[in-house]
Amino acid sequence: MAYLKLYRQKLRDNYNYLDDLFKKHDIYWGITSKLLCGHEDFLKEVVNLGIGEMHDSRISNLKKIKEIDPEVMTLYIKPPPQDIIESVIRYADASLNTELATLHAMSEEAQRQEKVHKVIIMIEMGDLREGVVREDLLAFYEKVFELPNIEVIGIGTNLNCMHGVMPDQDKLIQLALYKQLIELKFDKEIPLVSGGTTVTIPLLLRNQLPQGINHFRVGEALFFGKNLFTDGTIEGMHNDVMELYSQIIEIAEKPKVPSGELGRNPQGKMASIDEEEIGKTSYRAILDIGYLDINPDHLICVEENVRIADASSDMLILDVGDNKNEYAVGDFIRFRMKYMGALGIMNSDYIDKMVE
Repeated sequence: MAYLKLYRQKLRDNYNYLDDLFKKHDIYWGITSKLLCGHEDFLKEVVNLGIGEMHDSRISNLKKIKEIDPEVMTLYIKPPPQDIIESVIRYADASLNTELATLHAMSEEAQRQEKVHKVIIMIEMGDLREGVVREDLLAFYEKVFELPNIEVIGIGTNLNCMHGVMPDQDKLIQLALYKQLIELKFDKEIPLVSGGTTVTIPLLLRNQLPQGINHFRVGEALFFGKNLFTDGTIEGMHNDVMELYSQIIEIAEKPKVPSGELGRNPQGKMASIDEEEIGKTSYRAILDIGYLDINPDHLICVEENVRIADASSDMLILDVGDNKNEYAVGDFIRFRMKYMGALGIMNSDYIDKMVE
């Protein structure tokens, strides 16, 4: 059976790298844990790193974090749906918000629970995901400041997650200036300017992060060491905190191209034939994972002389050439994963998860 392994020491190394970096620049940060899909053992490993703030987009995951350590500050990182506001107030100390109707409902629920709920107001800065449009920002804040049991602790933005708009100095300077404008207009203090995610870390490393940006929400860099500007790995970090192991269930020398009349496969694809490959053979290894578990485009082969040929719903086909590695049935093949691939694996009940 396929399994996912999380390496505790590599996770710790990446955490220490980030924590040192942010402390050096007087930046608050929290770990975005949505990748872990509420897996309790993995969440415990993250909480045990010593982080004081954790972020997630699923309220059930924040509930588990609170059960593991009630002292961790929890942040719900998308505008809350109306039907879970009671749970958001109960299990999230803070949330990202963009809708007045939602904030009114949260204010009422916070009063019922006798809590003060903290909010960061998100601004639209070009990526066209969540965010208040800038022209409405002052009027929006004015109304939020009036809500009982709601404490505005920050202003923020989200970049790169929808259309790939990258953060730059101009956008982040604007974000910091909006914070100053709001403070002057309403004589209020807004402690946090949450303009940082994994994609913003390269600006910090190049000393190009504008002053005033003092809060980061980080997941991908912690688990993958990812530099989203170069699509490589941040120097000094690990890109293999998690690895997927899948077992060979068949291996045989077979033709390199299919034979017979071709139609579309269940994925809607039509096979293309390379005429130069006709008559040639190679060893093909079948593994016990498929599209049900992960899109093959999100897998990264670690082993040498291995190429992903294709996949069906629950089998992955590898071309291992002349089988120099002498693979046999029962052997495990190791992969790294891209973020979206790991997200699918973590959300699968069919893949075992373990810590080493």
